[in-house]
Amino acid sequence: MTVEELLKEARQIWGNKAMELEEIMVAQGVTIGDISRYARDKSEGKQVNEQELKKEFGNVIFSFIRWCDDLGFDPEGCIELAKQAQKKYNNQ
Repeated sequence: MTVEELLKEARQIWGNKAMELEEIMVAQGVTIGDISRYARDKSEGKQVNEQELKKEFGNVIFSFIRWCDDLGFDPEGCIELAKQAQKKYNNQ
């Protein structure tokens, strides 16, 4: 699936009402909190539900594509900037 297709599907699910940056960060805080809880559980020797962890990582990816668009950013352009920054950070 392309980024464009994911964005189209996200709009079908959530509609066209854009979220503001503050709303985005509150919503993302919930997802990051869930992932952090799984990490803590794992470090404490508890079993982690891998399916739930995968879902939360998917939520990060899927939601940020929509949120880039909400803020008026091209999601593919944002991904390209991140890729370039990671290459630079890793001296490639």
